[in-house]
Amino acid sequence: MEFFVSIIAIALMVIGALGIILLKNPMDKVIMFSILDAGFLLTVVLFKYLDVALFVALSGPLSTLVFIMAIVKIKEIRAKKVESGELHD
Repeated sequence: MEFFVSIIAIALMVIGALGIILLKNPMDKVIMFSILDAGFLLTVVLFKYLDVALFVALSGPLSTLVFIMAIVKIKEIRAKKVESGELHD
C-alpha cells in the first residue's frame, strides 16, 4: 500500500515541477506549486516526520497566498508603468 502512495506522491511532485517550469501564466504556476506542495506533504507523511508535516501543512497555504499577492502587485505595477508611458509593452 505504501508503494502505491509513494508513486502517487512522486507523480504529484513531478507534475507540479514540470508545470511550474513549462507553463507561462503565473496563476497556473501557483496551481502547479500547490500540486507540488501536496506531493511533498504526502512524502513527508510517508517518512513519518509528522512534526515536519504539520509545518508543511501550515506553511503551504500561506506561501500560496504570498505568491498570489505578489502576482497581483506585479500586475498593478506593470499596468501603472504602461499607463504612465514608462514601459512600452
